[in-house]
Amino acid sequence: MSTAHEPRPRDLEVDDGEHGAAATVAEAPTSDDDQNDDSERTNHAAARRCAHHAATVLRLVSGHTGPGLRHGWDALMHWTTVAYMSDEEIRRRLVKKHLDTYIADRDATRSNINRLSKKTGKMAREAVTFGLTPEEAARLRATNTELQRQRRAGTALARIPFDAETAQPTEAQIRRHRTVQSLARFAGVLLPAGAATIGLIVAAPTAGLIALPLLAGAAWWLGRHPVELTQRPLPADLVGPAELEPLLLDADDDPDAAELEDEGPYAIANATTPEEAEEALRRAIIHEGEDVESVTDARREPWGWSVRVTFRTGSPDDLNKEDTYKGLVTLLRVRRNGLLIEGDPDDGAACTVRILMRHPFTAELVGDVPYRAPLSASITDVFDFGVAMDATPLAYALAGLMLLMVADSGGGKSGIMLAMAEAVTSTRDAVVVNVDPVGTGVDALGPAITLSACMDDDTICALLEFFLALCSARARLRATYGWGNLWRVSSEHPAFCLFVDEWPQLSPRAKALLIRLLLLGRKEAIWVYGGSQYGTKDHLGEAIGPKLSAKLIGASRRVDVTELLGAGALAEGYRADLIRPATHNARNDAGQMYAQGLAGMSDRPMRYQVREIHADYAARVGAERAAAGLPDVTHTLAEAGMLDAWLELQETCANNTVMPAGRARAPEILLTIRDAFMRENDPTYMTLDQLHGHLRRAAPDPWEQWDGLPNHDRLRELGKSLRRSLDDADVALSSQRIREVEGKPRGYYLTDVQEALDHAT
Repeated sequence: MSTAHEPRPRDLEVDDGEHGAAATVAEAPTSDDDQNDDSERTNHAAARRCAHHAATVLRLVSGHTGPGLRHGWDALMHWTTVAYMSDEEIRRRLVKKHLDTYIADRDATRSNINRLSKKTGKMAREAVTFGLTPEEAARLRATNTELQRQRRAGTALARIPFDAETAQPTEAQIRRHRTVQSLARFAGVLLPAGAATIGLIVAAPTAGLIALPLLAGAAWWLGRHPVELTQRPLPADLVGPAELEPLLLDADDDPDAAELEDEGPYAIANATTPEEAEEALRRAIIHEGEDVESVTDARREPWGWSVRVTFRTGSPDDLNKEDTYKGLVTLLRVRRNGLLIEGDPDDGAACTVRILMRHPFTAELVGDVPYRAPLSASITDVFDFGVAMDATPLAYALAGLMLLMVADSGGGKSGIMLAMAEAVTSTRDAVVVNVDPVGTGVDALGPAITLSACMDDDTICALLEFFLALCSARARLRATYGWGNLWRVSSEHPAFCLFVDEWPQLSPRAKALLIRLLLLGRKEAIWVYGGSQYGTKDHLGEAIGPKLSAKLIGASRRVDVTELLGAGALAEGYRADLIRPATHNARNDAGQMYAQGLAGMSDRPMRYQVREIHADYAARVGAERAAAGLPDVTHTLAEAGMLDAWLELQETCANNTVMPAGRARAPEILLTIRDAFMRENDPTYMTLDQLHGHLRRAAPDPWEQWDGLPNHDRLRELGKSLRRSLDDADVALSSQRIREVEGKPRGYYLTDVQEALDHAT
């Protein structure tokens, strides 16, 4: 019997019941449901793996982009809430807004003043040329009234300093400004930008998908390069102006400031800033007992300082009182005439103080004489003659002026008249008439002068009588032509410009004729420009000076200033008594002057410098203009019926060597020497070297023959020739050693020349 186990049949059932009966065992076949379950389990596992990987990627991405997004959001909020601005920056911006308005108001006023000044000047020039209708006169008055109103407004604004203390914002205002800016940026930038972004994504989802990687990349970069969220430095436009700086402690709170307040005046030379210059002047004025409200607008000038002073009580005129003026000069440590006080005509409480630390008119400031071509200008044009201390041009029209200029010997009077005459000779509608009772006037212009009457009283009187008669004739013609109140100047009807030098030396008869011409000639374009060393009635013949439309005053006596410009002129700042005339060795302040009544220029106590015209330049341009042709006066004189009288007057002036009865004419050589002294403003002496240039100008041929010799030989031959000429003319005048000059060269003293001239005549 075999013990090996036989395999159990597949259909054999085993009964494991309690009775142990055998049961049939059968294996179930594999179904489709089991296969589906296996497939689902596999898919679930794959999904779990994918989800795990996705979560890993998302954790990685968010770990790098999350901080970037937070940094971007923080930066956006930093900008929106204006957190990058410090409270100090906001304070300065608020103060600057007030400062910009302050400056803009004053700039607008200055612009209006300049515009109205140009308009008024143009209308005034047209009035001189063409006259005025009632409507034009009304417009001119209205424009001038508006100009004065604007000037008063400008002056009032200039008096009001910028109040930095009032402009300072409070902390609440700074917070409010920051809040308003934040709301404006949120409502004006963030909301519109967010709405536009959402609308774009809804309308074009593809664009959103494209932008998503870009946004993620930007966030990734920000995560690795975070923006530093700090307050920025102050912008450049908020740094510099003193008005924007934080306010300093008051003197009551600052012991150092209180100590400074107690200190006394100090020299203006120690001032290096405008504030220090203002403080130096303020202390000096207070030390002199004046009640000052403010000292402002200090400005450094090439010659020193210009400062505006406003008084609380008293008057700016008090600064020109002799004791006060000398005290200020001492306290500020400036030269004796180193303060110029200009009262403000539109504000009685204010003035401008100019502190001179050096000569105010340098060659660079004054400039060169402008060249004027022959017949290139009109007498109604504005001519540039020089410059003011504040660098504005001395420019005015000569048309219509009845002018008197007063200046001491050496004040530059003859030079200023020569400058004006030179301008006239460049015109096409005016001619120069030269009158001088004791000299040669403006004859340096030579043939450019139409008519000249010098050193002969009868000839001068005849000339003045002729022009008085021409006044009457032109008045009749003006009425016939219907030209209104003024003669219309043109090349066919030119103006006559009479330059009368050395007015006090005229005879009583000539003075009377000249004064009558001054009263009658303006409307008829017969204009007089007079020069005198004195401005008082006893020298001029009558108190005519204040009645004239235009007045210039150079180095003069105090009485001349008050006689010409009024009793209060010195106090107003017309300190011509402080101008120093030239001497033989020093030019000093020659050619400097004050002015009133010049067309197109304001009447203010401003010192001017006229450009000097040298005799050789005048001779050159005079010859050039004569060669080009002078304006023809025969047509207008023929219309007036005075051509024959003009021709007779020309002959009389040309025959000026015929002297009145009982008076002999001095020899030519002596007159030439005397004329040389007058051209140099009558110095005490002249050396032969100085005299030689004048002799060459008067007669080149006999006096230029030694120019090629050494200087010593030239002067020796010149002295010998002068000695022979004076002996031949029977003139008792000998050269002397000029002991005032180093080396003691030979020359002539003015007293000797004048004595010889008196004996000769």
